[in-house]
Amino acid sequence: MTTEDQIRQSLEQVLVPGIKRSVEGLNLIRDISISDHKVSISLASAAISGDAQDWIRVKVKEVVAKVPDVSEVMVEFSEAKPSDVNRIDHIFAVMSGKGGVGKSLVSSLVAVALKRQGYEVGILDADITGPSIPKMFGINTRPTGSNTGILPVMSKSGIEVMSINLLLPSEDDAVIWRGPLIGKTITQFGEEVLWGRLDYLIIDLPPGTADAPLTVMQSFPVSGVIIVFTPQDLVEMIVRKAVNMAQKMGKLVVGVVENMSYLYVPEIDKKIEVFGRSRGKEMARAAQAPLLGRLPIDPELAKLCDEGNIERYDSEIVSVLGTSLTQAVLAKAE
Repeated sequence: MTTEDQIRQSLEQVLVPGIKRSVEGLNLIRDISISDHKVSISLASAAISGDAQDWIRVKVKEVVAKVPDVSEVMVEFSEAKPSDVNRIDHIFAVMSGKGGVGKSLVSSLVAVALKRQGYEVGILDADITGPSIPKMFGINTRPTGSNTGILPVMSKSGIEVMSINLLLPSEDDAVIWRGPLIGKTITQFGEEVLWGRLDYLIIDLPPGTADAPLTVMQSFPVSGVIIVFTPQDLVEMIVRKAVNMAQKMGKLVVGVVENMSYLYVPEIDKKIEVFGRSRGKEMARAAQAPLLGRLPIDPELAKLCDEGNIERYDSEIVSVLGTSLTQAVLAKAE
């Protein structure tokens, strides 16, 4: 006898055009009914264009018809918005009290680390006026979609990415918007982007504690905040500002990351603290959260980011970031 599990397993083969994730992975399956060897499948139309729906309908019938004891397959699409479909387990906002500390770099490396652990991951680039995530991942493809929403763009390793830069005519175009419009765009990225089923969504925030970070904290069910800093003077004040904002918004600080912590010189096997001694442990105490990692000044990493190949970065720090974050999540849940 045909089971729903068999049908769902077969639907893993049906990849949605424009994103290359399955209808199951995008959580598009609304209902499956089986009666007298006939299978009826209802799929959500969220962000799926008419042409894509036609292709999916044909492909679904093709793969389900191969399931034992199935004689007929019917497929229909029901109206739905991306916000009705999205199911995201953890949303982490990466923030800092000032600019230039490497939030986008940390966001990207955290996403890469989690993806390497086998999780489904997405990145929302909420730095509307200074987006850099697409550049690091080498993405210049425009998103597709329909009048009900848009699909994120998939990176080389399978990380979903959405950024305002992917919607502009040219990546060099400046976004000269006032705060309310920026806030509305960030909200739309949450409500109108079809993320589907994700284990983690990483939100790269702009610097500071003003409009855009406030919009994210209020509009998204943020599971926790990752605070980024560098080992320089005034860093404690900057970290405390970010911590205070997170606390006032009722969000947990799951960890802190020190960027530009040191420069490793292999010829002499020595770590040189270019910007002064590490403040990692101090800032972890100030934030009352674990130190997730210390990122070095690495010319190879900078080169890969410039080339759009951050996913090729092979360093122990990547696995350390991923492991530390998942351990922090488990600890907070206990």
